[in-house]
Amino acid sequence: MKVVTAKEMQTIDRTTIHAFGLPGATLMERAGLSVVQKINELYPLKKVAVLCGGGNNGGDGFVIARELLNQGRAVDVFMLASPARLKGDAKLNYSVAKKFGVPLLPISKFLPSRYTAHFLIVDALLGTGLSKNVKPPLAQVIKKLNRLSCPVVSVDIPSGISSDTGQVMGCAVRADCTVTFGLPKRGHMLHPGAEYSGRLIIEDIGFPRNLTVSDKIRTNVIEPDDAARLLPPRPVQSHKGTYGHVLIVAGSRGKTGAALMAARSCLQSGAGLVTIGIPETLVSSFQSRVTEEMILPLPDRSDGTLSFSALDTINAFLKKKVNVLAMGPGLSASRDISTIVREIILSAKIPVVIDADGLNVLSGNTALLKKAKAPRILTPHAGEMARLLHRGTDSRTQNTDSIRKRVEEARISIAVSFAKKTKTCLVLKGVPTITAMPGGEAYINSSGNPGMATAGTGDVLTGMISAFLAQGLPPQHAAILGVYMHGYAGDRSALRKGQFSVVASDIIREIPRAFKSLQSID
Repeated sequence: MKVVTAKEMQTIDRTTIHAFGLPGATLMERAGLSVVQKINELYPLKKVAVLCGGGNNGGDGFVIARELLNQGRAVDVFMLASPARLKGDAKLNYSVAKKFGVPLLPISKFLPSRYTAHFLIVDALLGTGLSKNVKPPLAQVIKKLNRLSCPVVSVDIPSGISSDTGQVMGCAVRADCTVTFGLPKRGHMLHPGAEYSGRLIIEDIGFPRNLTVSDKIRTNVIEPDDAARLLPPRPVQSHKGTYGHVLIVAGSRGKTGAALMAARSCLQSGAGLVTIGIPETLVSSFQSRVTEEMILPLPDRSDGTLSFSALDTINAFLKKKVNVLAMGPGLSASRDISTIVREIILSAKIPVVIDADGLNVLSGNTALLKKAKAPRILTPHAGEMARLLHRGTDSRTQNTDSIRKRVEEARISIAVSFAKKTKTCLVLKGVPTITAMPGGEAYINSSGNPGMATAGTGDVLTGMISAFLAQGLPPQHAAILGVYMHGYAGDRSALRKGQFSVVASDIIREIPRAFKSLQSID
């Protein structure tokens, strides 16, 4: 499903009105009635307060109030703007509501203390056009509203939430339910906007389909049916080579678990063969822990990390039938490892998935990526992303903290900008995970839960994406499917064990059942 910015939704709205000839008043009527329908289904309360702003969001509110009154509910409307300031369709529906006998009061008359759990509040104050922080007196009204025990339904988006970033613009309404129109907005999907929106309901009010599925809208949310369509085929006439061979260069002394989790998740996700490249002095202790995986001993140093001479061994192995290389989980940091990662990025002629310590090598040196000879997929979390974006050398911690905050506040735009600039596929892990492509497309993941915030889950994701690449999926599809399946297996783990107790190996164990469930989707 497409996800829009405020500007993109405005374009759809205007094109529908001016190019297709569907009047704005008709769209407003349909929007208001769709909210009323959901209110009747979810909140059959007799007493309703509708808070209306001065724009089209308020116009929707007038339609809602009029229809609820006509259905026999006790309705009061509290207006942020004076009637003289209303324009267009909002003014029209104010006049209709007035003729229907809807009580129309100034917002100053709204006394939150009157409203108990037996009331319903409809938030139709600000809508998607908000571009600056909410200020008094509205800020005080919203803060008092958030302390009430009665349910709140927001129209289009909770007032005070940026529809483009999901950030709170000073203060915002905490809705139990949000009814939006046509398409979800970025602010519904990003955090904290997703929490403030509560249950999100998307209503079709008649926008032309060719506008709502247009390729000009570059942001999408990945849902179960989208992921199911990406599952690679398993031909009857096939063998292990059909499903690819992945080399995972990972692990160091004290961090062999990262290599093992990446390898096991890779096999569980359908790869035909997996070889783990690991420091040779760790092989004897590691060998007893592997079964289906193969091991490639790599020259190492006395501290149990790879030595520079491991590069020759890796390159020689890549000349065999290896389809995908994954690097980073548990590698640790050293000058030799930095050299190895840089050389592999530049020279490898197969797709490379880079995570963890592999990403740290690129800090301040992402120009290398543009010289790569084959697709590169990077999987940073926000902290690693901040280090990738950091250019200077002074006040590094302070600067990266500032950059990390910016990453969290503008996940989509930063991910897309980086992917386009470096010509890579970027998987920006977090809430939610964003997959961005060099062509400017962005995919918002809809699976996953807080229980997955535990050691090793990133290693599992690396293995899963690598497996889908090995099975022949293009980087875009491999990353999207890997991210979704990773979160889906995590959701199943949380249902089985509870979020407090999920560990990375639980997610690996749930991968087979996640596949089976996804395959059942028509």
